[in-house]
Amino acid sequence: MCVGLPMTIIETDGMRAQCEYGNETRFVSVILLSKPPIGAKVLVHIDTAVRLLDDDEARLIEQALDGLDAALKGHDCDQFFADLIGREPQLPGHLR
Repeated sequence: MCVGLPMTIIETDGMRAQCEYGNETRFVSVILLSKPPIGAKVLVHIDTAVRLLDDDEARLIEQALDGLDAALKGHDCDQFFADLIGREPQLPGHLR
């Protein structure tokens, strides 16, 4: 399984960008995107930015990753998934 990271572009030359997530900074390919601006949030898979993210979507992904990290360490992770507790999962329209 491949996990995508929500990263922020801090520098770019149009072909690749220096991005950061937490304390990590790395260069990723941005050739699949149309000139993403500095400060843009992107979803990165295997050092390739695959799409732009809005701030809310990036935050939700970050919370899910933090929750996964907490669960793997044996800590309580309910706070990271508060929007899921008490509701039934909804299938996307194309799967209904």
